[in-house]
Amino acid sequence: TEYKTHMSLWAILAAPLLAGNDLQHMSSDILQILTNREVIAVDQDAAGKQGKLVTKNGDVEAWVKELGDGSKAVGLFNPGPSDASVSVNWADLSFSHTPKHVRDLWVHKDVAAEGGTYSVSVPSHGVVLLRVSE
Repeated sequence: TEYKTHMSLWAILAAPLLAGNDLQHMSSDILQILTNREVIAVDQDAAGKQGKLVTKNGDVEAWVKELGDGSKAVGLFNPGPSDASVSVNWADLSFSHTPKHVRDLWVHKDVAAEGGTYSVSVPSHGVVLLRVSE
């Protein structure tokens, strides 16, 4: 969980992607995290913009990064000691209306975007990383 959180924050911040682990002996879980094409695309987006913290509610932080194609990456980070049920208003995340397309980049699935809020469970020390298009 924390490895995905770390990689997600790097992607939102457009940070250089460096692996400091033993590449010959990494687990398949770590390999999948470091080679997730959808997350790497957020990090290496042509616009080169860094994401910004847009809201914090208790332990949960929401970060938004504008992407070159007009979509946005949204990271919901939970550094807290317990899983968190998170509901965020699209308007609070800089969206003018309910998005047309929301994709969870870690599970590689499109998710429903209905109404003015998005609700999800974020594990302790975990993240939900989305790519959102209006």
